[in-house]
Amino acid sequence: MINKSDNFEDGKTTGILRAATLIAAVTIFSKLIGFIRDVIIANYYGASTVSDAYFYAYQIPSLALILLGGVGGPFHSAAVSVFSKLIPNLNEKPSELVNKLYNTFLTGTIIFFTALGVLFFTFSDQIMQLIISEGSPVLISLAAKHLEIMSPIFVIGGIAGIYYGILVTYKHFMLPNISPVILSLVIILMVVLAKNDPTGVVLAWATTIGAICQLVLQYPKIRQIGFKFKPDFHFFNNPEYKNICELLFPAVLSSTVGQLHIYVDMFFASSIREGAWTAIGYANRVFQFPVGILVTAFLVPLFPLFSRLVAKEDYNGIREYFNKGVGTLFLIGIPIIIGILAVGYDCISLIFKRGAFDNDAVFMVTEALWFLSVSILPYVFRDSVTRVYYSFNDSKTPFIIAFSSILLKLALNFVFIKKMGLGIGGVTLSTSLVTLFNACLLGVLISKRITLKYKELFKNLAKMLAAGAVSLAVCFAAAAGFDLYHPEPVSEPLWLILKISCVSIILLTVYVGLNLLFRTEYALAFKERLRR
Repeated sequence: MINKSDNFEDGKTTGILRAATLIAAVTIFSKLIGFIRDVIIANYYGASTVSDAYFYAYQIPSLALILLGGVGGPFHSAAVSVFSKLIPNLNEKPSELVNKLYNTFLTGTIIFFTALGVLFFTFSDQIMQLIISEGSPVLISLAAKHLEIMSPIFVIGGIAGIYYGILVTYKHFMLPNISPVILSLVIILMVVLAKNDPTGVVLAWATTIGAICQLVLQYPKIRQIGFKFKPDFHFFNNPEYKNICELLFPAVLSSTVGQLHIYVDMFFASSIREGAWTAIGYANRVFQFPVGILVTAFLVPLFPLFSRLVAKEDYNGIREYFNKGVGTLFLIGIPIIIGILAVGYDCISLIFKRGAFDNDAVFMVTEALWFLSVSILPYVFRDSVTRVYYSFNDSKTPFIIAFSSILLKLALNFVFIKKMGLGIGGVTLSTSLVTLFNACLLGVLISKRITLKYKELFKNLAKMLAAGAVSLAVCFAAAAGFDLYHPEPVSEPLWLILKISCVSIILLTVYVGLNLLFRTEYALAFKERLRR
Protein backbone atom coordinates (compact mmCIF):
# COMPACT_ATOMS: atom_id res chain seq x y z
CA MET A 1 0.00 0.00 0.00
CA ILE A 2 2.80 2.42 0.87
CA ASN A 3 4.55 1.84 -2.45
CA LYS A 4 1.32 2.35 -4.40
CA SER A 5 0.65 5.57 -2.54
CA ASP A 6 4.16 6.79 -3.17
CA ASN A 7 3.80 5.99 -6.85
CA PHE A 8 0.47 7.78 -6.99
CA GLU A 9 1.83 10.93 -5.31
CA ASP A 10 4.94 10.85 -7.48
CA GLY A 11 2.76 10.54 -10.56
CA LYS A 12 0.66 13.50 -9.44
CA THR A 13 3.81 15.56 -8.83
CA THR A 14 5.18 14.58 -12.23
CA GLY A 15 1.89 15.63 -13.84
CA ILE A 16 2.09 19.02 -12.16
CA LEU A 17 5.70 19.45 -13.24
CA ARG A 18 4.80 18.53 -16.81
CA ALA A 19 1.96 21.06 -16.77
CA ALA A 20 4.29 23.63 -15.21
CA THR A 21 6.91 22.98 -17.89
CA LEU A 22 4.35 23.40 -20.68
CA ILE A 23 2.94 26.58 -19.16
CA ALA A 24 6.46 27.92 -18.58
CA ALA A 25 7.35 27.32 -22.24
CA VAL A 26 4.19 29.04 -23.47
CA THR A 27 4.61 31.89 -20.98
CA ILE A 28 8.24 32.40 -22.02
CA PHE A 29 7.12 32.69 -25.64
CA SER A 30 4.39 35.13 -24.64
CA LYS A 31 6.80 37.20 -22.54
CA LEU A 32 9.35 37.28 -25.37
CA ILE A 33 6.75 38.69 -27.75
CA GLY A 34 5.84 41.16 -25.01
CA PHE A 35 9.49 42.17 -24.76
CA ILE A 36 9.65 42.78 -28.49
CA ARG A 37 6.52 44.94 -28.12
CA ASP A 38 8.16 46.97 -25.33
CA VAL A 39 11.38 47.36 -27.30
CA ILE A 40 9.46 48.71 -30.29
CA ILE A 41 7.44 51.13 -28.11
CA ALA A 42 10.69 52.26 -26.44
CA ASN A 43 12.34 52.73 -29.82
CA TYR A 44 9.58 55.03 -31.09
CA TYR A 45 8.61 56.87 -27.89
CA GLY A 46 11.54 56.46 -25.45
CA ALA A 47 10.86 57.59 -21.88
CA SER A 48 8.88 60.74 -22.66
CA THR A 49 5.64 62.60 -21.98
CA VAL A 50 3.88 60.60 -24.73
CA SER A 51 4.96 57.23 -23.31
CA ASP A 52 4.09 58.42 -19.79
CA ALA A 53 0.58 59.39 -20.98
CA TYR A 54 -0.04 55.95 -22.47
CA PHE A 55 1.29 54.03 -19.48
CA TYR A 56 -0.57 56.24 -17.00
CA ALA A 57 -3.83 55.69 -18.89
CA TYR A 58 -3.26 51.98 -19.53
CA GLN A 59 -2.77 51.34 -15.82
CA ILE A 60 -6.54 51.84 -15.31
CA PRO A 61 -8.07 49.41 -17.87
CA SER A 62 -5.27 46.96 -17.09
CA LEU A 63 -7.03 46.54 -13.75
CA ALA A 64 -9.73 44.64 -15.64
CA LEU A 65 -7.60 43.00 -18.33
CA ILE A 66 -4.68 41.78 -16.21
CA LEU A 67 -5.33 42.09 -12.48
CA LEU A 68 -9.04 41.14 -12.38
CA GLY A 69 -9.44 39.12 -15.56
CA GLY A 70 -5.96 37.74 -16.15
CA VAL A 71 -4.59 34.33 -15.24
CA GLY A 72 -4.47 34.26 -11.44
CA GLY A 73 -6.91 37.18 -11.15
CA PRO A 74 -10.13 37.09 -9.11
CA PHE A 75 -12.43 36.10 -12.01
CA HIS A 76 -10.09 33.31 -13.06
CA SER A 77 -9.62 32.19 -9.44
CA ALA A 78 -13.36 32.30 -8.63
CA ALA A 79 -14.21 30.28 -11.74
CA VAL A 80 -11.59 27.64 -10.96
CA SER A 81 -12.50 27.41 -7.27
CA VAL A 82 -16.25 26.97 -7.87
CA PHE A 83 -16.44 25.11 -11.19
CA SER A 84 -13.69 22.60 -10.34
CA LYS A 85 -15.89 21.39 -7.45
CA LEU A 86 -19.05 21.19 -9.61
CA ILE A 87 -17.56 19.27 -12.53
CA PRO A 88 -16.72 15.68 -11.46
CA ASN A 89 -15.84 14.44 -14.95
CA LEU A 90 -13.86 16.73 -17.23
CA ASN A 91 -14.44 14.44 -20.21
CA GLU A 92 -18.19 15.09 -20.24
CA LYS A 93 -20.13 18.14 -21.39
CA PRO A 94 -21.05 20.53 -18.55
CA SER A 95 -24.41 19.84 -16.92
CA GLU A 96 -27.39 22.15 -17.26
CA LEU A 97 -26.76 23.44 -13.72
CA VAL A 98 -23.12 24.29 -14.52
CA ASN A 99 -24.06 25.95 -17.83
CA LYS A 100 -26.75 28.01 -16.11
CA LEU A 101 -24.28 29.14 -13.44
CA TYR A 102 -21.79 30.07 -16.18
CA ASN A 103 -24.43 32.22 -17.91
CA THR A 104 -25.44 33.94 -14.67
CA PHE A 105 -21.80 34.67 -13.85
CA LEU A 106 -21.09 36.00 -17.36
CA THR A 107 -24.25 38.14 -17.46
CA GLY A 108 -23.49 39.79 -14.11
CA THR A 109 -19.89 40.42 -15.17
CA ILE A 110 -20.91 42.08 -18.44
CA ILE A 111 -23.38 44.38 -16.68
CA PHE A 112 -20.89 45.42 -13.99
CA PHE A 113 -17.93 46.08 -16.28
CA THR A 114 -19.99 47.86 -18.92
CA ALA A 115 -21.11 50.34 -16.27
CA LEU A 116 -17.49 50.73 -15.15
CA GLY A 117 -16.26 51.32 -18.71
CA VAL A 118 -18.90 54.00 -19.33
CA LEU A 119 -17.92 55.70 -16.08
CA PHE A 120 -14.23 55.90 -16.98
CA PHE A 121 -15.00 57.04 -20.54
CA THR A 122 -17.26 59.85 -19.32
CA PHE A 123 -14.95 61.14 -16.59
CA SER A 124 -11.56 60.33 -18.14
CA ASP A 125 -10.23 63.89 -17.79
CA GLN A 126 -11.23 64.26 -14.14
CA ILE A 127 -9.81 60.82 -13.30
CA MET A 128 -6.41 61.56 -14.83
CA GLN A 129 -6.30 64.98 -13.12
CA LEU A 130 -6.84 63.22 -9.80
CA ILE A 131 -4.25 60.50 -10.31
CA ILE A 132 -1.44 62.56 -11.88
CA SER A 133 -2.28 65.94 -10.38
CA GLU A 134 1.39 66.94 -10.30
CA GLY A 135 1.82 66.24 -14.02
CA SER A 136 1.76 68.90 -16.74
CA PRO A 137 -1.56 69.90 -18.42
CA VAL A 138 -0.32 68.35 -21.69
CA LEU A 139 0.38 65.04 -19.95
CA ILE A 140 -3.01 64.98 -18.22
CA SER A 141 -4.94 65.84 -21.40
CA LEU A 142 -3.11 63.24 -23.48
CA ALA A 143 -3.54 60.55 -20.82
CA ALA A 144 -7.30 61.29 -20.66
CA LYS A 145 -7.56 60.79 -24.44
CA HIS A 146 -5.78 57.44 -24.17
CA LEU A 147 -8.11 56.36 -21.37
CA GLU A 148 -11.22 57.15 -23.44
CA ILE A 149 -9.98 54.96 -26.27
CA MET A 150 -9.13 52.05 -23.94
CA SER A 151 -12.34 52.14 -21.84
CA PRO A 152 -13.94 49.12 -23.67
CA ILE A 153 -11.18 46.95 -22.20
CA PHE A 154 -13.08 46.85 -18.89
CA VAL A 155 -15.81 44.63 -20.37
CA ILE A 156 -13.29 42.45 -22.21
CA GLY A 157 -11.20 41.82 -19.08
CA GLY A 158 -14.04 40.41 -16.97
CA ILE A 159 -15.24 38.04 -19.70
CA ALA A 160 -11.69 36.86 -20.46
CA GLY A 161 -11.15 36.09 -16.77
CA ILE A 162 -14.15 33.73 -16.71
CA TYR A 163 -12.99 32.09 -19.95
CA TYR A 164 -9.52 31.56 -18.46
CA GLY A 165 -11.03 29.96 -15.34
CA ILE A 166 -13.17 27.56 -17.37
CA LEU A 167 -10.25 26.57 -19.60
CA VAL A 168 -7.92 25.95 -16.67
CA THR A 169 -10.61 23.92 -14.88
CA TYR A 170 -10.75 21.68 -17.97
CA LYS A 171 -6.93 21.53 -18.00
CA HIS A 172 -6.55 23.59 -21.18
CA PHE A 173 -3.52 25.45 -19.84
CA MET A 174 -1.98 26.59 -23.11
CA LEU A 175 -4.69 28.84 -24.56
CA PRO A 176 -5.05 31.22 -21.57
CA ASN A 177 -1.29 31.70 -21.45
CA ILE A 178 -0.75 32.12 -25.20
CA SER A 179 -3.60 34.58 -25.86
CA PRO A 180 -1.71 37.66 -24.51
CA VAL A 181 0.59 37.18 -27.51
CA ILE A 182 -2.27 38.42 -29.71
CA LEU A 183 -2.41 41.71 -27.81
CA SER A 184 1.35 42.21 -28.18
CA LEU A 185 1.33 41.37 -31.90
CA VAL A 186 -1.46 43.84 -32.64
CA ILE A 187 0.42 46.61 -30.79
CA ILE A 188 3.66 45.80 -32.63
CA LEU A 189 1.95 45.83 -36.03
CA MET A 190 0.01 49.05 -35.51
CA VAL A 191 2.93 50.99 -33.95
CA VAL A 192 5.28 50.02 -36.78
CA LEU A 193 2.70 50.95 -39.43
CA ALA A 194 1.88 54.27 -37.72
CA LYS A 195 5.59 55.19 -37.38
CA ASN A 196 5.59 58.92 -36.58
CA ASP A 197 2.55 59.28 -34.32
CA PRO A 198 3.25 62.36 -32.15
CA THR A 199 0.39 61.75 -29.67
CA GLY A 200 0.85 57.99 -29.27
CA VAL A 201 -2.91 57.35 -29.56
CA VAL A 202 -2.10 54.45 -31.87
CA LEU A 203 -0.90 52.67 -28.72
CA ALA A 204 -4.32 53.07 -27.11
CA TRP A 205 -6.20 51.92 -30.23
CA ALA A 206 -3.86 48.95 -30.68
CA THR A 207 -4.33 47.92 -27.03
CA THR A 208 -8.13 47.99 -27.36
CA ILE A 209 -8.18 46.08 -30.66
CA GLY A 210 -5.64 43.56 -29.33
CA ALA A 211 -7.76 42.92 -26.23
CA ILE A 212 -10.79 42.22 -28.43
CA CYS A 213 -8.76 39.75 -30.52
CA GLN A 214 -7.54 38.10 -27.31
CA LEU A 215 -11.14 37.47 -26.24
CA VAL A 216 -12.19 36.19 -29.67
CA LEU A 217 -9.38 33.62 -29.54
CA GLN A 218 -10.81 32.03 -26.38
CA TYR A 219 -14.42 31.74 -27.51
CA PRO A 220 -14.28 28.71 -29.89
CA LYS A 221 -12.70 26.47 -27.23
CA ILE A 222 -15.34 27.53 -24.68
CA ARG A 223 -18.05 26.52 -27.17
CA GLN A 224 -16.27 23.25 -27.91
CA ILE A 225 -16.18 22.35 -24.20
CA GLY A 226 -19.95 22.79 -24.13
CA PHE A 227 -20.61 26.25 -22.69
CA LYS A 228 -23.12 28.38 -24.59
CA PHE A 229 -23.93 31.92 -23.59
CA LYS A 230 -27.55 32.86 -22.99
CA PRO A 231 -28.18 35.87 -20.72
CA ASP A 232 -29.35 34.70 -17.31
CA PHE A 233 -30.39 37.09 -14.55
CA HIS A 234 -30.80 34.52 -11.78
CA PHE A 235 -28.70 36.57 -9.35
CA PHE A 236 -30.84 36.06 -6.24
CA ASN A 237 -31.68 32.87 -4.31
CA ASN A 238 -28.91 31.14 -6.24
CA PRO A 239 -26.54 29.39 -3.77
CA GLU A 240 -23.82 28.58 -6.32
CA TYR A 241 -23.75 32.14 -7.66
CA LYS A 242 -23.68 33.33 -4.06
CA ASN A 243 -20.56 31.17 -3.52
CA ILE A 244 -18.92 32.84 -6.51
CA CYS A 245 -19.79 36.31 -5.23
CA GLU A 246 -18.58 35.56 -1.71
CA LEU A 247 -15.22 34.58 -3.16
CA LEU A 248 -15.15 37.10 -5.98
CA PHE A 249 -16.10 40.43 -4.44
CA PRO A 250 -13.46 40.49 -1.67
CA ALA A 251 -10.90 39.29 -4.21
CA VAL A 252 -11.91 42.07 -6.62
CA LEU A 253 -11.67 44.58 -3.79
CA SER A 254 -8.27 43.12 -2.86
CA SER A 255 -6.98 43.52 -6.42
CA THR A 256 -8.49 47.01 -6.58
CA VAL A 257 -6.72 47.88 -3.35
CA GLY A 258 -3.52 46.54 -4.90
CA GLN A 259 -4.19 48.85 -7.83
CA LEU A 260 -4.56 51.75 -5.38
CA HIS A 261 -0.93 51.12 -4.45
CA ILE A 262 -0.07 51.66 -8.11
CA TYR A 263 -2.12 54.85 -8.25
CA VAL A 264 -0.20 56.09 -5.21
CA ASP A 265 3.01 55.38 -7.13
CA MET A 266 1.63 57.20 -10.17
CA PHE A 267 0.88 60.26 -8.06
CA PHE A 268 4.41 60.38 -6.62
CA ALA A 269 6.10 59.47 -9.93
CA SER A 270 4.44 62.44 -11.66
CA SER A 271 6.41 64.72 -9.35
CA ILE A 272 9.83 63.17 -10.04
CA ARG A 273 10.70 63.82 -13.71
CA GLU A 274 9.59 63.25 -17.29
CA GLY A 275 9.71 59.57 -18.19
CA ALA A 276 9.72 58.38 -14.57
CA TRP A 277 6.49 56.39 -14.86
CA THR A 278 7.61 54.89 -18.17
CA ALA A 279 10.86 53.75 -16.53
CA ILE A 280 8.99 52.19 -13.60
CA GLY A 281 6.65 50.47 -16.06
CA TYR A 282 9.51 48.96 -18.04
CA ALA A 283 11.22 47.85 -14.82
CA ASN A 284 8.02 46.08 -13.81
CA ARG A 285 7.84 44.37 -17.19
CA VAL A 286 11.42 43.14 -16.93
CA PHE A 287 10.69 42.00 -13.36
CA GLN A 288 7.53 40.19 -14.44
CA PHE A 289 9.32 38.32 -17.22
CA PRO A 290 11.03 35.73 -14.97
CA VAL A 291 8.73 36.10 -11.96
CA GLY A 292 5.55 35.94 -14.03
CA ILE A 293 6.79 32.78 -15.72
CA LEU A 294 7.57 31.17 -12.36
CA VAL A 295 4.30 32.08 -10.66
CA THR A 296 2.15 31.25 -13.67
CA ALA A 297 3.91 27.97 -14.45
CA PHE A 298 3.64 26.57 -10.93
CA LEU A 299 0.48 28.13 -9.51
CA VAL A 300 -1.85 27.66 -12.49
CA PRO A 301 -1.77 23.84 -12.24
CA LEU A 302 -1.44 23.86 -8.43
CA PHE A 303 -4.49 26.02 -7.70
CA PRO A 304 -7.14 23.56 -9.00
CA LEU A 305 -5.28 20.84 -7.08
CA PHE A 306 -5.43 22.90 -3.87
CA SER A 307 -9.19 23.36 -4.36
CA ARG A 308 -9.76 19.64 -4.86
CA LEU A 309 -7.59 18.75 -1.84
CA VAL A 310 -9.60 21.17 0.31
CA ALA A 311 -12.82 19.55 -0.91
CA LYS A 312 -11.39 16.16 0.15
CA GLU A 313 -10.03 17.63 3.41
CA ASP A 314 -6.59 16.31 2.46
CA TYR A 315 -4.62 18.93 4.41
CA ASN A 316 -1.37 16.96 4.36
CA GLY A 317 -1.52 17.05 0.58
CA ILE A 318 -1.90 20.83 0.64
CA ARG A 319 1.11 21.19 2.94
CA GLU A 320 3.22 18.92 0.77
CA TYR A 321 2.46 20.62 -2.54
CA PHE A 322 2.65 24.10 -1.04
CA ASN A 323 6.16 23.48 0.28
CA LYS A 324 7.29 21.85 -2.97
CA GLY A 325 5.89 24.70 -5.05
CA VAL A 326 7.19 27.57 -2.91
CA GLY A 327 10.53 25.87 -2.28
CA THR A 328 11.11 25.44 -6.00
CA LEU A 329 10.13 29.06 -6.64
CA PHE A 330 12.61 30.21 -3.96
CA LEU A 331 15.35 28.05 -5.49
CA ILE A 332 14.88 29.65 -8.91
CA GLY A 333 14.09 33.16 -7.64
CA ILE A 334 17.38 33.78 -5.79
CA PRO A 335 19.68 33.57 -8.85
CA ILE A 336 17.27 35.87 -10.71
CA ILE A 337 17.81 38.51 -7.99
CA ILE A 338 21.57 38.04 -8.21
CA GLY A 339 21.54 38.34 -12.00
CA ILE A 340 19.55 41.59 -11.85
CA LEU A 341 21.92 43.12 -9.30
CA ALA A 342 25.08 42.01 -11.13
CA VAL A 343 24.25 42.63 -14.80
CA GLY A 344 20.85 44.36 -14.72
CA TYR A 345 22.18 47.55 -16.32
CA ASP A 346 23.75 45.56 -19.15
CA CYS A 347 20.50 43.64 -19.75
CA ILE A 348 18.45 46.85 -19.94
CA SER A 349 21.00 48.37 -22.35
CA LEU A 350 20.87 45.29 -24.55
CA ILE A 351 17.07 45.17 -24.62
CA PHE A 352 16.00 48.81 -24.82
CA LYS A 353 18.87 51.11 -25.80
CA ARG A 354 18.05 52.17 -29.32
CA GLY A 355 16.17 54.95 -31.10
CA ALA A 356 14.63 57.39 -28.61
CA PHE A 357 15.70 55.28 -25.61
CA ASP A 358 19.03 56.74 -24.46
CA ASN A 359 21.55 56.16 -21.63
CA ASP A 360 19.53 58.25 -19.20
CA ALA A 361 16.42 56.14 -19.81
CA VAL A 362 18.48 52.95 -19.37
CA PHE A 363 19.69 54.08 -15.96
CA MET A 364 16.18 55.09 -14.84
CA VAL A 365 14.83 51.64 -15.65
CA THR A 366 17.81 49.89 -14.04
CA GLU A 367 17.52 51.94 -10.85
CA ALA A 368 13.84 50.99 -10.52
CA LEU A 369 14.63 47.33 -11.26
CA TRP A 370 17.41 47.04 -8.64
CA PHE A 371 15.11 48.03 -5.79
CA LEU A 372 12.23 45.96 -7.17
CA SER A 373 14.27 42.77 -7.54
CA VAL A 374 14.52 42.16 -3.78
CA SER A 375 10.75 41.60 -3.67
CA ILE A 376 10.92 38.36 -5.70
CA LEU A 377 10.95 36.01 -2.70
CA PRO A 378 8.11 37.65 -0.75
CA TYR A 379 6.22 38.07 -4.06
CA VAL A 380 6.17 34.36 -4.90
CA PHE A 381 5.38 33.41 -1.29
CA ARG A 382 2.52 35.94 -1.13
CA ASP A 383 0.97 34.72 -4.39
CA SER A 384 1.35 31.08 -3.39
CA VAL A 385 -0.22 31.39 0.05
CA THR A 386 -3.01 33.55 -1.41
CA ARG A 387 -4.02 30.57 -3.58
CA VAL A 388 -4.38 28.51 -0.40
CA TYR A 389 -6.73 31.16 1.02
CA TYR A 390 -8.78 31.06 -2.19
CA SER A 391 -8.93 27.27 -2.03
CA PHE A 392 -10.66 27.65 1.33
CA ASN A 393 -13.02 30.22 -0.29
CA ASP A 394 -11.39 32.92 1.84
CA SER A 395 -10.63 36.05 -0.17
CA LYS A 396 -11.51 38.38 2.70
CA THR A 397 -8.24 37.95 4.57
CA PRO A 398 -6.02 38.86 1.54
CA PHE A 399 -8.28 41.88 0.97
CA ILE A 400 -8.01 43.12 4.56
CA ILE A 401 -4.22 42.75 4.51
CA ALA A 402 -3.88 44.53 1.16
CA PHE A 403 -6.17 47.31 2.36
CA SER A 404 -4.20 47.75 5.58
CA SER A 405 -0.98 48.29 3.62
CA ILE A 406 -2.21 51.37 1.71
CA LEU A 407 -1.18 53.71 4.53
CA LEU A 408 2.18 51.95 4.70
CA LYS A 409 2.63 52.51 0.95
CA LEU A 410 1.78 56.20 1.28
CA ALA A 411 4.12 56.67 4.23
CA LEU A 412 7.05 54.85 2.57
CA ASN A 413 6.66 56.78 -0.69
CA PHE A 414 6.53 60.08 1.19
CA VAL A 415 9.66 59.25 3.21
CA PHE A 416 11.69 57.79 0.34
CA ILE A 417 10.71 60.34 -2.34
CA LYS A 418 9.83 63.59 -0.58
CA LYS A 419 12.18 63.34 2.41
CA MET A 420 15.09 61.18 1.29
CA GLY A 421 15.02 62.11 -2.40
CA LEU A 422 15.45 58.55 -3.65
CA GLY A 423 13.36 59.30 -6.73
CA ILE A 424 12.47 56.36 -8.96
CA GLY A 425 14.28 53.90 -6.69
CA GLY A 426 12.16 55.08 -3.76
CA VAL A 427 8.96 54.09 -5.56
CA THR A 428 10.08 50.50 -6.21
CA LEU A 429 11.79 50.12 -2.82
CA SER A 430 8.49 50.96 -1.10
CA THR A 431 6.78 48.36 -3.33
CA SER A 432 9.26 45.70 -2.21
CA LEU A 433 8.75 46.50 1.48
CA VAL A 434 4.95 46.46 1.15
CA THR A 435 5.16 43.08 -0.62
CA LEU A 436 7.22 41.74 2.28
CA PHE A 437 4.69 43.11 4.78
CA ASN A 438 1.78 41.43 2.95
CA ALA A 439 3.62 38.12 2.61
CA CYS A 440 4.47 37.96 6.32
CA LEU A 441 0.90 38.71 7.45
CA LEU A 442 -0.63 36.24 5.00
CA GLY A 443 1.83 33.57 6.07
CA VAL A 444 0.98 34.03 9.76
CA LEU A 445 -2.81 34.33 9.44
CA ILE A 446 -3.22 31.26 7.23
CA SER A 447 -2.89 29.23 10.45
CA LYS A 448 -6.56 30.02 11.09
CA ARG A 449 -7.36 27.80 8.08
CA ILE A 450 -4.52 25.30 8.01
CA THR A 451 -1.17 24.85 9.74
CA LEU A 452 1.49 25.02 7.06
CA LYS A 453 4.80 23.47 8.09
CA TYR A 454 7.31 26.24 7.44
CA LYS A 455 10.24 24.73 9.33
CA GLU A 456 11.63 22.64 6.48
CA LEU A 457 10.79 25.32 3.91
CA PHE A 458 12.72 28.07 5.69
CA LYS A 459 15.52 25.74 6.72
CA ASN A 460 16.13 25.08 3.03
CA LEU A 461 15.71 28.78 2.27
CA ALA A 462 18.55 29.56 4.68
CA LYS A 463 20.81 27.21 2.69
CA MET A 464 19.73 28.85 -0.59
CA LEU A 465 20.44 32.34 0.80
CA ALA A 466 23.90 31.27 1.96
CA ALA A 467 24.62 29.89 -1.50
CA GLY A 468 23.18 33.08 -2.99
CA ALA A 469 25.39 35.37 -0.89
CA VAL A 470 28.56 33.63 -2.07
CA SER A 471 27.27 33.59 -5.67
CA LEU A 472 26.51 37.32 -5.53
CA ALA A 473 30.04 38.16 -4.40
CA VAL A 474 31.54 36.00 -7.16
CA CYS A 475 29.26 37.55 -9.81
CA PHE A 476 30.08 41.11 -8.72
CA ALA A 477 33.78 40.26 -9.00
CA ALA A 478 33.28 38.71 -12.45
CA ALA A 479 31.24 41.72 -13.68
CA ALA A 480 33.88 44.11 -12.30
CA GLY A 481 36.56 42.13 -14.13
CA PHE A 482 34.71 42.61 -17.41
CA ASP A 483 34.41 46.34 -16.73
CA LEU A 484 38.15 46.62 -16.00
CA TYR A 485 38.97 44.82 -19.21
CA HIS A 486 36.68 47.14 -21.15
CA PRO A 487 36.40 50.24 -18.90
CA GLU A 488 34.64 52.58 -21.34
CA PRO A 489 30.81 52.47 -21.43
CA VAL A 490 29.80 50.19 -24.29
CA SER A 491 26.60 49.44 -26.07
CA GLU A 492 27.79 46.88 -28.62
CA PRO A 493 25.33 43.98 -28.46
CA LEU A 494 27.98 41.26 -28.86
CA TRP A 495 30.03 42.57 -25.93
CA LEU A 496 26.97 42.85 -23.70
CA ILE A 497 25.82 39.36 -24.67
CA LEU A 498 29.27 37.98 -23.87
CA LYS A 499 29.38 39.67 -20.45
CA ILE A 500 25.83 38.67 -19.49
CA SER A 501 26.38 35.09 -20.68
CA CYS A 502 29.66 34.62 -18.83
CA VAL A 503 28.34 36.07 -15.56
CA SER A 504 25.18 33.94 -15.88
CA ILE A 505 27.20 30.75 -16.40
CA ILE A 506 29.38 31.57 -13.39
CA LEU A 507 26.27 32.33 -11.33
CA LEU A 508 24.52 29.05 -12.16
CA THR A 509 27.68 27.00 -11.65
CA VAL A 510 28.44 28.45 -8.22
CA TYR A 511 24.82 28.64 -7.02
CA VAL A 512 23.79 25.14 -8.12
CA GLY A 513 27.04 23.63 -6.90
CA LEU A 514 26.72 25.19 -3.44
CA ASN A 515 23.08 24.12 -3.09
CA LEU A 516 23.97 20.55 -3.92
CA LEU A 517 26.91 20.78 -1.48
CA PHE A 518 24.59 22.13 1.24
CA ARG A 519 22.10 19.31 0.50
CA THR A 520 19.24 21.73 -0.25
CA GLU A 521 16.16 19.53 -0.55
CA TYR A 522 14.65 21.14 -3.66
CA ALA A 523 17.98 21.19 -5.52
CA LEU A 524 18.50 17.49 -4.80
CA ALA A 525 14.94 16.69 -5.94
CA PHE A 526 15.47 18.67 -9.15
CA LYS A 527 18.77 16.86 -9.79
CA GLU A 528 17.06 13.50 -9.31
CA ARG A 529 14.30 14.37 -11.78
CA LEU A 530 16.87 15.49 -14.35
CA ARG A 531 18.75 12.23 -13.83
CA ARG A 532 15.58 10.23 -14.48
